[in-house]
Amino acid sequence: MANTYRLGVIGLGEGRSIMSAALQSERWELAQVCDLNEELCRERAKEFGFDNWTTSYEDMLANDAIDVIAIYTPDQLHFTHIKQAVEAGKHVICTKPVLPSLDDAASLLAFMQETDRKLFVGQSTRYFEPMLHQRRDFEAGRHGALSVVEAHYITDGRWFLDKSWSRQQGFSWFHGFMIHAVDLVRWYVPDVTEVSGYAVTSDNTRAFGLEAWDSLRFVARNEAGQIATIAGDYALPTLGQQAQSQIGCVLRGTQGATRAEYSNLSYYTHFSGEEPQVHTFEEKAPYYFRFENRSHHAGEYQNYIEYFADCLDNGTQPLPDAREAVHTLALMEAMTRSVKRGGQPVKLAEVISEYGL
Repeated sequence: MANTYRLGVIGLGEGRSIMSAALQSERWELAQVCDLNEELCRERAKEFGFDNWTTSYEDMLANDAIDVIAIYTPDQLHFTHIKQAVEAGKHVICTKPVLPSLDDAASLLAFMQETDRKLFVGQSTRYFEPMLHQRRDFEAGRHGALSVVEAHYITDGRWFLDKSWSRQQGFSWFHGFMIHAVDLVRWYVPDVTEVSGYAVTSDNTRAFGLEAWDSLRFVARNEAGQIATIAGDYALPTLGQQAQSQIGCVLRGTQGATRAEYSNLSYYTHFSGEEPQVHTFEEKAPYYFRFENRSHHAGEYQNYIEYFADCLDNGTQPLPDAREAVHTLALMEAMTRSVKRGGQPVKLAEVISEYGL
């Protein structure tokens, strides 16, 4: 039997999308929202016609009418907010990255091991329409034996640096943007053992007073010999969506090859015994993109909270969970080390051992 779950949301910047998702989903009831910025609370109340807001996270945690807390606050607050929610008896949805670094990773895993509450990490790109179809084909075995995964996230994100809060110390294109492509690779090659790569900081990022890699290229492999490539550019002009999708995932196997795209609603397939095909889902654009300029992609959020509701119904573990999200961060740490070592390969086991994961 499908249950209805009651959601509380903290962080109403990014949380705008999950508010829309909960309000439109038959599986969820939006119970309360929270942000320290009272003006933003009032803005969201006016936008969605939803007036049950508070500036106190403690008040929301004490609300017995909430089953699940959705956390969309700055990365450095995630662990604290997750712990508080679980200790209040709530299940948790947390936006990516679950942590800003691996420093608290072992503590998070130990903490979640001691509770029956579920933590789901919202890697939204997995829940975009073309990626969902690609995954179904993969799980049906239509690709045959998988040999290669190619993932990229390429966008001119300089608009992001026009926001003063984005230029705080520790800003990373890597953790804020490229994590989407890294997660897609780990979805299909979860047992990566080694990675190598290079990265540069362009003058365009330096113009904002930042030293943050904005062009990155990596190659990863596992013991079985499967190969993955991961690419990202974040402060350079792009060729436009028609020439190259913002996010893409290519799977190449013995029986077929596919490419899923974002924000193009396109999925390309070529399976044995079939001609190459293009599947378009443009009719679903209003579902996925509910705000200006195809931003916030709220349909992905609705897809993943409904998946989470199914997991709660069935008592199954939603993925990515804490362990999977932490191992994605471990891979990113290995990638970082490779760049700093001049492109030398780095074993993932080195990072996992060092951080006790």
